[in-house]
Amino acid sequence: MTTSHPTVTEEQARQLREIVIDVLELEPEELTETSHFVNDHEADSLLAIEILARIEQDLDVEIPQDQLPEMVNLTGVRDVFARNQKGADQ
Repeated sequence: MTTSHPTVTEEQARQLREIVIDVLELEPEELTETSHFVNDHEADSLLAIEILARIEQDLDVEIPQDQLPEMVNLTGVRDVFARNQKGADQ
């Protein structure tokens, strides 16, 4: 296994973080890389779908809904996003 994440720019990582904070209505300091959306932030499946939809809309990427279970924290969101980017330049 590799230790490096698939390609995600700093700007994309910032945008992903902002989307999650906005959808879950959190203060920025409440969200960590590994804080669990459901257990730590009381998110439900509708909020998870909203996060996915916002990522698709704001970052122009298509993410299959069957990958939603992997998006349990910010690290998972970033990994799923990176894996589904098409034609990433970096």
